[in-house]
Amino acid sequence: MTNHTYYSIRTGSNPAKDGLTLNNLKKLFKLLYNNMKQNGYFDESFYAYDDRKPKIPNVEFEIFLKISKENLWPINEFIEDYSQDDLFDIIEFLYIHVSKPISGVWDNYWQINYWNEFDKAEGQKKFREKINEVLGKYIGKFEISKDGEILEKPEIGLEEIFKAGIPSNDEKVTQKIKSAVRQYRRHGATLDDRRHAVRNLANNFGIRHHNEKQKTDYDAALWLSWMFYFYLATIHLLVRKIENTKT
Repeated sequence: MTNHTYYSIRTGSNPAKDGLTLNNLKKLFKLLYNNMKQNGYFDESFYAYDDRKPKIPNVEFEIFLKISKENLWPINEFIEDYSQDDLFDIIEFLYIHVSKPISGVWDNYWQINYWNEFDKAEGQKKFREKINEVLGKYIGKFEISKDGEILEKPEIGLEEIFKAGIPSNDEKVTQKIKSAVRQYRRHGATLDDRRHAVRNLANNFGIRHHNEKQKTDYDAALWLSWMFYFYLATIHLLVRKIENTKT
């Protein structure tokens, strides 16, 4: 019964019925991270055993170099002070470097498996699956994409448009759509970022659109959300019809 909803959640009495706070999200993430760490999912990148060297011998330096932040590593030492942005940065960093252990040598004395072969694609798949389950509990609506980016989840009922994929074999078309979608959904996207994403969808595909300057008393975030999904759905429809005429 994998989708069972427990009593307090069903009845609305659960204190986290509206979603976990950031502090509780960090606690849940820490449990997941330590479990995957214990099971060897970060050994290839971060930890040395016997003669095998890690791909990243100095993780703290690598994080500082790539994220330009201190006091993020080790996770268990600093996680309590993480902001939401810090946590999402670390999740993306781990996604890049996770790999599933598939072969190793068991040490009876230390009761540990010295992993020496790994599968990166399977590791990322597992990590993404578990992280999205964790993020699904958060009061904020986020998920990590296959590209390893934390994105805002789509509006309820509109998820399928992202699952459907882009119905075109034209690389230029697919890249334009993906770029606009990524800009719109990226964590931390401002209203200006989303205006540009909507404008790029409209302008790149020749769709005539309303001029938002015509009125000044509208809810900008709501308007942008409506237009984004309207344009995206329109583009999917038109591209699919164009592709169908080629067959």
